[in-house]
Amino acid sequence: MEYRNLGRTGLSVSRLGFGGIPIQKIDAEGTKRLIGELLREGVNFIDTARGYTVSEEYLGYALEGVRDRFVLATKSMARTKEAMQRDIDVSRRNLRTDYIDLYQIHNPGAADLEQVMAPGGALEALLEAKEAGKIGHIGITLHSVDLFRRAVELPWVETVMFPYNVLETQGEELIAQCAKHNIGFICMKPLAGGAIEDATVAMRFVVSNPNVSVVIPGMADISEIAQNAEATANTAPLTEQETEKIAAIREALGTNFCRRCNYCAPCTAGINISAVFLFEGYYSRYDLKDWARDRYAQLPKTASDCIGCGICETRCPYQLPIRQMLKKAAQTMGK
Repeated sequence: MEYRNLGRTGLSVSRLGFGGIPIQKIDAEGTKRLIGELLREGVNFIDTARGYTVSEEYLGYALEGVRDRFVLATKSMARTKEAMQRDIDVSRRNLRTDYIDLYQIHNPGAADLEQVMAPGGALEALLEAKEAGKIGHIGITLHSVDLFRRAVELPWVETVMFPYNVLETQGEELIAQCAKHNIGFICMKPLAGGAIEDATVAMRFVVSNPNVSVVIPGMADISEIAQNAEATANTAPLTEQETEKIAAIREALGTNFCRRCNYCAPCTAGINISAVFLFEGYYSRYDLKDWARDRYAQLPKTASDCIGCGICETRCPYQLPIRQMLKKAAQTMGK
């Protein structure tokens, strides 16, 4: 296993990390078996979130006795100081640890980020928790290129987590900026939310970028850990055959896959279009139906609210048939 410095955090992390979202599909004992396999493969970075229902709790159980062998990251949707203080303590309790190596602000929008950084915002709680030794470092997770661009310039941001895969390369220049600013880059969605079936070539594509600090595929089965470890261990340049496979994947999926760049916004009907497709993907490809449906139902407007104006399609740089895709999402998600 190759290890990298996670930006200026000083943490040494395995190139392959563990994404904790699929843990919701298994149980505590199954999680413990996964942790054992991670140790065998030399994987030392684990990422989870307050929003992943039982994930923190199962990991806390599974990490007892081996906590010190892992770099542990989690994240919260809290935007205020009080809410973030509460979430940090809940995370520590769930994970059965006194400290969390990396605590991240989970996918803020532009207005959320302003609230986080304002007086009484979540950043105050994170900085105080860092001073008190409850957390080691502060990061941010994002889906917006514009916010990624801003995050790279924020002095308190030590890591950025952003989608990067064969289909989603919109952040590639900013990933290079992370390296320039000594910010750790954590690659999420290496399989594009399960859209890419060839996991080996998908992982090879990600680790061929030297600016990626760690890649965190979601894994719920021991065989997935072994397969991904083998793929990330191969740091040779992409072969001609692999390049051809990547081209074929892009040809098959590149014209009907939402990259969550949000250029389609704002929607006339108030729909968060990229969020609709995000939760539909979790529902269809990650087999997290209850989790995805619950979060989808919390959206102020859902796919069925589309009025068919088509303005979003004129803005989409990938010429996606968004209206058609929203109809499909409404059928899949039930409204």
